[in-house]
Amino acid sequence: MNAKAHTVYKTRAGERVPSVTTILSLLNKPALVKWANNLGLQGIDVTKYVDILADAGSLAHDMILDYFRGIITDTSECSQDVIKKAENAFLSFLEWAKQRKLEPILVEHEMVSETKKYGGKCDWYGYEDGIKTLLDFKTGSGIYEEHAIQLAAYKYEFEEEGHEVEIAKIIRIPRTEDEIFEIKAWKNLSKQAEIFFHLRDIYELKRQIKER
Repeated sequence: MNAKAHTVYKTRAGERVPSVTTILSLLNKPALVKWANNLGLQGIDVTKYVDILADAGSLAHDMILDYFRGIITDTSECSQDVIKKAENAFLSFLEWAKQRKLEPILVEHEMVSETKKYGGKCDWYGYEDGIKTLLDFKTGSGIYEEHAIQLAAYKYEFEEEGHEVEIAKIIRIPRTEDEIFEIKAWKNLSKQAEIFFHLRDIYELKRQIKER
């Protein structure tokens, strides 16, 4: 699949700011290292396996967001293996979605925090069974600490824009039989937000050192 262009985020004054994911790249991800090591022990080519799953995850993610937009996802440049895994993930999402009332207000909404100087794009904001909910859809081997930190950064941006967030959730969609459907929800992400703001400060300090 063709890689998507990175979004450039700017404040209202035109100042370019880093994205949430760029800032979170400062964190180590030991769980992913362990997962890749386990694949290697099974004799699986990690590079090829990860590429296929990543493409399937990206396509499934597009399918979910396009479902809310009311459009059909273009799969013309995807292999049949990738399409099959993505469709399996999408069907899992549909099973979850049909059991609740989902009323989207914003889908893949781009935001910039004017106070903290960073940009982000969260998947879904709206009413889930009448509750103002922030959803981020993940396809991967698990829900990790950095995902909650990422969600906290998005929640802060939404609230800065004036949108009330009663609950924030990560929905993990399985792509293969050895992955599971998983949901984690938070009403309070203040500690995770605090971690993210410290990371934002560290990012800025590293940038200043690099530019000297």
